[in-house]
Amino acid sequence: MGQTINPSGKSIISVEGDFCGRKLTLEVNRVGFRTSASVLVKYGDTVVLGTAMVSNNSVEGFDYFPLSIDYEERFYAAGKISGSRFIKREGRPSDEAILIGRLIDRPIRPLWPKGYRHEVQGVATVLSMDPSFRPDMIAMIAMSAAFMLTGAPFDGPVAGLRVGYDENGKLASFLTTEQLDKGGLDLVVAGTKDAIMMVEAGANEVSEDQIAEAIEFAQATMQPAIALQTQLAEKVGVTKQEFKLSLPDEAIQKEVDAWLEGRLGEDLRLPYPERNLLIQNLKDETKAHFEEKLGEDFATVAREYDDAITMAVHKDVRKGIVEDGVRPDGRKLNEVRPLSSEIGFLPRAHGSSLFTRGLTQALNIVTLAPMSYAQLLDTMERTGEKRYLHHYNAPGYTVGEVRRLGSPGRREIGHSYLAERALLPVIPTEADFPYVIRSVTEIMSQNGSTSMAATCSSCLALLDAGVPLKAPVSGVAMGLIMDGDRPIILTDIADAEDFAGDMDFKVAGTEKGITALQMDMKVHGLPVSILKQALVEGKAGRAVILKHMLDTISEPRKELSPYAPRVESIQINPDKIREIIGKGGETIQKITGETGTDIDIKDDGTVQIASADLASIAAAKQWIQSIVEEPEVGRIYKDAPVVSVMDFGAFVQILPGKDGLVHVSEMSEERVNKPSDVVKEGDKVTVKLVAIDDRGRLQLSMKAAKRELDKK
Repeated sequence: MGQTINPSGKSIISVEGDFCGRKLTLEVNRVGFRTSASVLVKYGDTVVLGTAMVSNNSVEGFDYFPLSIDYEERFYAAGKISGSRFIKREGRPSDEAILIGRLIDRPIRPLWPKGYRHEVQGVATVLSMDPSFRPDMIAMIAMSAAFMLTGAPFDGPVAGLRVGYDENGKLASFLTTEQLDKGGLDLVVAGTKDAIMMVEAGANEVSEDQIAEAIEFAQATMQPAIALQTQLAEKVGVTKQEFKLSLPDEAIQKEVDAWLEGRLGEDLRLPYPERNLLIQNLKDETKAHFEEKLGEDFATVAREYDDAITMAVHKDVRKGIVEDGVRPDGRKLNEVRPLSSEIGFLPRAHGSSLFTRGLTQALNIVTLAPMSYAQLLDTMERTGEKRYLHHYNAPGYTVGEVRRLGSPGRREIGHSYLAERALLPVIPTEADFPYVIRSVTEIMSQNGSTSMAATCSSCLALLDAGVPLKAPVSGVAMGLIMDGDRPIILTDIADAEDFAGDMDFKVAGTEKGITALQMDMKVHGLPVSILKQALVEGKAGRAVILKHMLDTISEPRKELSPYAPRVESIQINPDKIREIIGKGGETIQKITGETGTDIDIKDDGTVQIASADLASIAAAKQWIQSIVEEPEVGRIYKDAPVVSVMDFGAFVQILPGKDGLVHVSEMSEERVNKPSDVVKEGDKVTVKLVAIDDRGRLQLSMKAAKRELDKK
């Protein structure tokens, strides 16, 4: 075991307790001596290091909280080396690691005070992974515990729990990936001692009541992990950090509020984009007024005036909703923005759609490909293939900004995943639809809830492509404004309501139930009762959008696009796979090269042949069948090539790699002196397979074949 030397001189402090049937241990002062705080968390065979760094000084010039949280996968944690042929070292985080980083960030970020501008970094590194459960929730606990020990103004602790249904249909935590898939619910809930901070779910058409029940279960079950973090902080004895908040100057805020009085309110309650233009003009007018008033001094406080104007607009949005029940664009609380959609938008795409909801617009393109195009998964947790892919793009022009193009960011990856998760439960199985399906959403314009627009447009494009979905899926973004203890729930929120609200959540599903869910609180948590009410109203919003979508296309197209590949499957004896591939892949390359097809062979003997040309598929299919076909006694083989001529007869190939002997006595009814008098190498002859001896040798007859054909 050895002895740990601690250069800091501090003794190792740990706390432990029971958590969901296993021992959970939190330990400090063993590693990470130069961090602001570091916590080693052990649960089963999973070990996660949570490290936190907090700068001593506030950063000037930032108008946002500079917090970053990363989740680091390590292949060694799972006893693996990357399967990539060229790259063995961990590099750019996988999409899954980015998504988990976001998952940890979302419940933690709202628990810091507004105006806090110290740079904060959190890193959760998985050092050892118990394969019986996912390590992400242990990473969330590690990260929260580390922030608790920094002395920074983090209003935690938080904990997270991933729950689903076990084999007996009961709610349980720390299930295996297989159990989560079979149970039909994969729900992550994060919260504090008293409230819910974040909810995310993938589900197989689960009802709103079941989701609410699972949230309550998770909230109660996670409490020991929250209590253990509090116990650790008390045992360590945390020194509070001194800090200064960067808040709007109250005098400036009062000055701006007074100037804007009478200029906000009813006059600005107009549909988008008219409202956006009026707001921008009002901001420009306000800044020009104060610049004229202050002269050269305005430049030093310009940002504070910007913040004050934004705050005044947000307060006006809340006031209209709370006092008058009217939203910024004049809609009722439960009203969906105007909808329009069309399919077949792009002529060469296998499937396409254009979905518009207010100013938010999503173009979606579906591409079908053979199974050989499946994405290979190679992460710390997962190895395998993925056949349904959703990708999301939203360049700067979609929000009216000049922005450099680059690779997808965390937001794009998160929106891709949410829309993909919403459709995944209704994607047909490979047996029913043997295609890799790639759905790409190109956002054309943004004004709130592009992830749900991506979900709706993706569903429409999939139906346009002829993908036999089990059921159509729609999605809607809901908002919440708390008026004291009174929740005001908004259907289909736009940007202005999102920025001014206390919660936003996206919910997608079929007519039967929910398939994906994402809830984020901007306040310090909410009770389950309010979340349940929001889920119920979200169902009504989804129904309105789904009805519109079904008016556009109600079922999958009967025929695939003429530009999409067709796929046919045949089943062969797995022992014959080697013969189809050939030495060094020679045979399979010849088949695909000459027929122009894509061929995918699975270990169970399933051969999938793909091409946009049915004649090419037929040719490849016939070629493969001839390779794997077994010789059949009594069958006549026409146009069989003579491969060699001997003194005692000729060898004839009846199937690829299958030669048989036609003895000189079986060449003709008349006496044959020399086989070369009858046939030459390369001739095509008709023969009958008359016998297969005990050594597998084929005995052929030309005269028996002639007799049988003459009778016919």
